[in-house]
Amino acid sequence: MSRRAFGLTTAVLLTLAAAACGNGGGSSGGGTLVGLVTKTDTNPFFVKMKEGAQQAASSSGVTVQSFAGKQDGDNQSQVDAIENLIASGAKGILITPSDSKAIVPSVDKARAAGLLVIALDTQLEPASAADATFATDNYKAGLLIGQWAKSKFAKENKQAKIALLDLNPNQVSVDVQRDQGFLEGFGVDVKDKNRIGDEADPRIVGHDVTDGAPEGGRTAMENLLQKDPGINLVYTINEPAAAGAYEALKAAGKEKDVVIVSVDGGCPGVQNVKAGVIGATSQQYPLKMAQLGVEAVAKFAKDGSKPQNTDTGVTLVTDQPADGVESKDSAWGLQNCWG
Repeated sequence: MSRRAFGLTTAVLLTLAAAACGNGGGSSGGGTLVGLVTKTDTNPFFVKMKEGAQQAASSSGVTVQSFAGKQDGDNQSQVDAIENLIASGAKGILITPSDSKAIVPSVDKARAAGLLVIALDTQLEPASAADATFATDNYKAGLLIGQWAKSKFAKENKQAKIALLDLNPNQVSVDVQRDQGFLEGFGVDVKDKNRIGDEADPRIVGHDVTDGAPEGGRTAMENLLQKDPGINLVYTINEPAAAGAYEALKAAGKEKDVVIVSVDGGCPGVQNVKAGVIGATSQQYPLKMAQLGVEAVAKFAKDGSKPQNTDTGVTLVTDQPADGVESKDSAWGLQNCWG
């Protein structure tokens, strides 16, 4: 193959890789290229993250190119996106890893090529594989809803039967941290806090996975109700999964007998808190994560400085406040929500 033909073939492959990643285009602002690689481009959380990146690009004088996996857990599309960004001369990458372990070799390659890599929302494993992490304290997010549920059940003198609707089988860091934080907040001995599902507490009916989507939440809830129709407390990885779980409970005539807790703080989720569908949710701030990330890459491109890890905050939102657990009501949550 001639050098010219090889070069054309490489260009075609890079174009195809971008298409496979769900390339959402870019926002023009200057010569510095920043890549945003999210898990999907449909979840409102990542839609808001993209919006935050584009807003920051305009004010920082950089260009953002966005990519996404086909679904949560799609590591290969994220690998392809990183390869594309390296080849395109990007100065930095902001990534919400679908598989926080499997993506590390690609991140290592990007950093070796001189790119700044910041993990958003979900830590890499190890966290040091990225230059920095800008995220919610996901353990704290789980802990808050666990503490709230514990207080509520104690006040009502009810024995819990717990269903946990997690993300996927990969046990990525965000999934593990929220799940284990919830259980510890509720008073369950989690044994190895870096692993989902090794608990021996008889109150736990079981775990299932949702892909963080309504249809996955519904199916997982149906599966666990078959195992024990007496479930009365449901933890979900996020609010889309919670919405699906509620539909399954409603179809079974059990929606009034079950407390749902979740994490996200998107506007639809907070509306569900107001409506009584979700008892409490931990609100996080994706717009802030992406804005800070773009600003950090712009600064790195200018003077070579690297950022520190940043906790972007979390707030418990509920209309049923619990003693000893700080929270805000749904009216406040709607003023600060996203999506």
